[in-house]
Formats: sequence, C-alpha cells, structure tokens
Amino acid sequence: MTETPKTKPEIDAPEGPAPTELEIIDLVEGTGEEALASSTVDVHYLGVEFDSGEEFDSSWSRGESINFPLRALIQGWQVGIPGMKVGGRRKLVVPPAQAYGTSGGHPLSGKTLIFVIDLQGVS
Repeated sequence: MTETPKTKPEIDAPEGPAPTELEIIDLVEGTGEEALASSTVDVHYLGVEFDSGEEFDSSWSRGESINFPLRALIQGWQVGIPGMKVGGRRKLVVPPAQAYGTSGGHPLSGKTLIFVIDLQGVS
C-alpha cells in the first residue's frame, strides 16, 4: 500500500476473514487540526469491498476532495475519523453493521468495506 497522502492509495487484498469490529489503522499521522465528532471534514478517500477488492467509490477518481459533516456519514466514519489530524491518512475496515447495514436496499448492504481516508481539512 502506498503511504503518501498526496496520491491515490492502493489497497492490498486483505487476508483472512472480514473483521466483525471496526478497525482503525493510522497509515500516516497528521500534524494539523484534529477532527471531532461534530466536525465537517474535507477528505480524499478510496473505498473497496473487503471480499472482492473492487473499488466502489473514490474521490481520487473524480479528481476532487469532498466535504462532509461527519454526523451525516456511515457509523464507521463517525467513529473512525474523530481524533484523526489534518495531513493524516487512515484506513478503516468497516463491518456491515457500521456501514450500510446487514441487509436491505443499498447495493453495499451486507458488505465489509475498506476505506483509506486522507484528512485535508476540518471545520
């Protein structure tokens, strides 16, 4: 996996079973302002399915970062981003219950997801 927050990350295929709990792994420690649960975050991110390794979403592919209020995002991001500092890169492995649910109408329901997130700003 590349560890440079200026370039699109590459996610290696995971080994073993998908985790049942949220995994939070700092790949690059940021030195800027810290994200809080109440923050709006400016992020670049890549999302892939745990089982297939298929990319399902990427701000990198769109060529621009995205601003989100954390409270409007999936639970895995609401729990996994606070404490992260601007300039950092963090990997989240999000089980279905903290992503899009275990079953239902969303195409990603029932799937464990891997995100690599570069925090570029908080407000």
